[in-house]
Amino acid sequence: MNSLPFSIPTYNPNPNTTPRLGSFTAKKRHTVESAAVNFNETKYSKTIGPASLSRREALGIGVCFGFLQLLNPQPYPAAAETGATPPCDYTAAPSGLAYCDKVIGSGPEAVKGQLIKAHYVGRLENGTVFDSSYNRGKPLAFRVGVGEVIKGWDEGILGGEGIPAMLAGGKRKLRIPPELGYGMRGAGCRGGSCVIPPNSVLLFDVEFIGKA
Repeated sequence: MNSLPFSIPTYNPNPNTTPRLGSFTAKKRHTVESAAVNFNETKYSKTIGPASLSRREALGIGVCFGFLQLLNPQPYPAAAETGATPPCDYTAAPSGLAYCDKVIGSGPEAVKGQLIKAHYVGRLENGTVFDSSYNRGKPLAFRVGVGEVIKGWDEGILGGEGIPAMLAGGKRKLRIPPELGYGMRGAGCRGGSCVIPPNSVLLFDVEFIGKA
């Protein structure tokens, strides 16, 4: 989600263990910088301020620019235009994840473990944009299906029960329940304030570009 948000780290209900945001368990050699990926509290807490995110809590937030955006959320330009796009009818899967395809791609679908690129905008239910790869001008690159992003992203792109896989070139809206996102911990929490509050439903506009 320079990224969502994108292990979009995997949520771990045990407070005594390190949470995985969708499981943004990125390896040392693969730096994930977005909201769907993981926030790095240790690395950035001294420089970012009160709402820094740990690496395992971000989906693809750009190291510097992305984190500043999280601290000062700005409305996504396209979202500000009321009625600019028709409403999308979501289809819910047994997992609780819901999707709506805006554009059906024509390229190949992603394969588990494959390094892919995707653009995205992440919002809270109140419309607040907490991350956008478009604003950074660079798509998020991550290995899909291996916990580098939150579970809702892996399932939303690779597909699952009741959800077809995305095809390259496709654009899909995802409504991700807390258990497939950041869960009870939330993300970017510090000093009693969270960029993504605990138990938040996340709304993502995802554009699957293709293989990285």
